[in-house]
Amino acid sequence: MSRSARRYFILDVFTDELFAGNPLAVVMDSEGLSDEEMQKIAKEFNLSETVFVQPPKNKVFNAALRIFTPAFELPFAGHPTVGTAVLLGLQRFPDLEKRMDSVMMLEEKVGPIQARLKLKPGNVGEAVFDVPKNAEVIESRLGSKDEIAAALGLHIKDIGFENHVPSAYSAGVPFAMIPIRNLEAIRRARPVMPSWSTAFGSHAHNDAYLYTRETVRHGSSFHTRMFAPSMGVMEDPATGSAAAAFAGVICQFDKPGQGTHKYIIEQGFEMDRPSIIELELDVADGRLKEERIGGSALIVASGTLMV
Repeated sequence: MSRSARRYFILDVFTDELFAGNPLAVVMDSEGLSDEEMQKIAKEFNLSETVFVQPPKNKVFNAALRIFTPAFELPFAGHPTVGTAVLLGLQRFPDLEKRMDSVMMLEEKVGPIQARLKLKPGNVGEAVFDVPKNAEVIESRLGSKDEIAAALGLHIKDIGFENHVPSAYSAGVPFAMIPIRNLEAIRRARPVMPSWSTAFGSHAHNDAYLYTRETVRHGSSFHTRMFAPSMGVMEDPATGSAAAAFAGVICQFDKPGQGTHKYIIEQGFEMDRPSIIELELDVADGRLKEERIGGSALIVASGTLMV
């Protein structure tokens, strides 16, 4: 069987520092790969997500993206969108001597995505993209507080703060949203697999996004962790799709007023992969109208995949 040389890159996303943020693999020349082959390659990289860049169906767009976890394909994910948008921008303008602004139009299974870029010398950049599907509450048979606490290795008193209670939201990928009392409690959390399906269900997307208002960094709005054992990712250093869904939690419990609101979400600190996700949402007439996710990314490595 003949094999093709396919370029790939490794980026750190939602950070501007090496060896922080969420690592991402991007395979540039993925034409001709089957779904099965892409899944095997994602499992080989064994990162939370691997992106396969393909020609767009609509020539208005710059590229089409396929996004795979080690276990299955996703219709949308935040750090692959930010990282791949920055990478494609840097590939388009390879010899930057000063900051350059650009726009990247991407096709993902969830729908079209526009990303606005700030590219910088040194293989680094920032991307802010319009979330293609606003956060919405979803029906999910979450367990009781006792069951949720047991699945996270916590006490029942650790679940919830202020008026926040467990809920479930999706902006393309569903998450159980679990408020945690404080920073000390969220640091103690860990997946307890025998109790997991009782608390979060036995379906493929039984992922838990933990959040607390107490933060490590001054200026952050929330401290978060995300456990996704069914995706083949026990813990994720930065989860843009969860941050997008989290906009629904903010609107339900914090009820921000009319206008644009900006939030800084920190994640990955317990993994020694500190990540910063920017969430911006527009509220009108008491409802979420639009939201945006942003962050930095930088190229760490490149190579050739022989497949």
